Amino acid sequence: MATTTTTTAVLLPGAGAAAPRLPASPYLPLRPLSSSSSSFKLRSSPVKVPWKSSALRIRSSSTEESSTLDADELLTDLKQKWDALENKSTVILYGGGAIVALWLSSVLVGAINSIPLLPKIMELVGLGYTGWFVYRYLLFKSSRKELAEDIEGLKKKIAGFE
Repeated sequence: MATTTTTTAVLLPGAGAAAPRLPASPYLPLRPLSSSSSSFKLRSSPVKVPWKSSALRIRSSSTEESSTLDADELLTDLKQKWDALENKSTVILYGGGAIVALWLSSVLVGAINSIPLLPKIMELVGLGYTGWFVYRYLLFKSSRKELAEDIEGLKKKIAGFE
């Protein structure tokens, strides 16, 4: 099933914050403004826009193919993969360890964030490291090649091909 969305916007020169608020749709009433935010009068009649003036008309459209996953198919696939595992206790242990590590890192970051000046220092360290990484590995073509080779070597080590 394909859905198509089309949006049209009209931009008028000089239309800024001083322009009166128009309804989003001709069938919807205007939302009242609070008296503290604006002192403009609301008009309920639509403003006519002369199309031959200097108005700029923008039109965009998109088509989206919706792919729905069947929940039963997903569950059966997960069940098959779970049944194919030999060491289920190891998977549960690693999963629990990952959740505990995530929780512990969240607590640690919260504790570091509560110490005065330390978050700003850590931001400066991160900014400095990012600058060094860009200069070392991303700025020049030869260093980008070196980085790609290092990443491929690491992938081979992890996968066990080396």
